[in-house]
Amino acid sequence: MVSQLLYGDCYKIIDRKKTWVKIRMEWDGYEGWVTQPQIKEVSEKDYHEIISTDTIISSDIINYVSNHNNLLFPILIGSDLRVLEKLNHTFDGETYSPKPNKKKLSKTAFMYLNSPYLWGGRTPLGIDCSGFTQIVYKINGVKLSRDAHQQANQGQTLSFIEESEAGDLAFFDDSEGKIVHVGLLLENHCIIHAHGTVRIDQIDQTGIYNGSAHTHKLRMIKKLI
Repeated sequence: MVSQLLYGDCYKIIDRKKTWVKIRMEWDGYEGWVTQPQIKEVSEKDYHEIISTDTIISSDIINYVSNHNNLLFPILIGSDLRVLEKLNHTFDGETYSPKPNKKKLSKTAFMYLNSPYLWGGRTPLGIDCSGFTQIVYKINGVKLSRDAHQQANQGQTLSFIEESEAGDLAFFDDSEGKIVHVGLLLENHCIIHAHGTVRIDQIDQTGIYNGSAHTHKLRMIKKLI
């Protein structure tokens, strides 16, 4: 698994092979394969009408939409509700149109605390490091790329950790210099990141440390808001 679709995620079909369909995400341009029964095709006109409207997000960790037969479908936080009308679904939970707000990033991130790590995951039921930062920023109205090395190409680079604020992103590399990890900075030299679980650790100019050992080597800090 390379990533996950949430309810309302829009995409274009770019290839088909038997029961598999290759798609490209509208939100971040990410590509992957899904099985035919998982997709819901709409007309090109409906697609452009959906993506041209302001984003509407579900802010509940878990809730439900229902169809005309009153069948319930669970949806998770960060789901895009612009598709409700086109799918003839109804939703009674909390919604809002996200606007960039740096002060809310930490609060959103805490909603995922202790979520288990899952490669390619984007939900509180399982999430990876870049999926975590991407969805936290999405809920707060900012587009991030899907993978850590792609996210590292966005925003303004800071020279020192002392220049950073809560909500900035920290990136970490491996022994070959490849960026392989990302987390969201908090106050008091802390970072929240997906490593085993979504957890909070200490960070300094060298990297993340847990106790007396550094577990991740800091490469750069980026300010996006």
